[in-house]
Amino acid sequence: MTQDTDTEGSNTLPNLTLDFEYQPEQHMINTSRLFYQSLQRRRSVRDFSTKPVPASVIHQALLAAGTAPSGANRQPWHFAITTDAQVKANIRAAAEREEQAFYNDRASQEWLDALEPLGTTASKPFLEHAPVLIGIFSQKFSYASDGSQLKNYYTYESVGIACGMLIAALHQAGLATLTHTPSPMKFLNNAFNRPATERPYLLLVVGYPSEGCTVPAIGRKTLTQIASLVGETEDGWDLEQSQP
Repeated sequence: MTQDTDTEGSNTLPNLTLDFEYQPEQHMINTSRLFYQSLQRRRSVRDFSTKPVPASVIHQALLAAGTAPSGANRQPWHFAITTDAQVKANIRAAAEREEQAFYNDRASQEWLDALEPLGTTASKPFLEHAPVLIGIFSQKFSYASDGSQLKNYYTYESVGIACGMLIAALHQAGLATLTHTPSPMKFLNNAFNRPATERPYLLLVVGYPSEGCTVPAIGRKTLTQIASLVGETEDGWDLEQSQP
């Protein structure tokens, strides 16, 4: 498959024929609808079972995330995984210290009011209950085979895309997730033994929901609230008609 390197000058990589197969239109419509319906059921979970998850599922989901596009194809991400009880306990203790400071001192009242309907607090027991924690780090630099340092491009955007693909892959495999972003997150470097040159992006909590798990009754914006059409369009592009 040909890759866009996004680098200056000519492309010095060899070209491969794109592995792409056209699908019948109705199959495309059905597939896209089923995918949306699946992700519509995805929810952030805060009550996790301690039941272990198959390691191979995590590995395959990470490989899927690793296929994400990135600036100059530098792939500026690292996924640090732990299932170790002591590591998880240490992460919880450090995260709750930061969260307590957030709720008591750092957060504006407006922010606290926005969080109140979701019922979030400084207590994060899920960091110990969930079987898997994945620390996701962005890398400002990469290294060539000769050890020379290479600048990475669009790291924030690239890692964000990879995280979205990881969450979707885990959901499709039958696991629940929670994106946790204590601020600041520098303690994650120590917790996951990552170098100071890497920046913690988020902490992904992964596992099965606990029995009887409940989630807030939130709504999601409609298609016409999140998308708009520009210019002349053909039949079939009316956003109102595409509402589920």
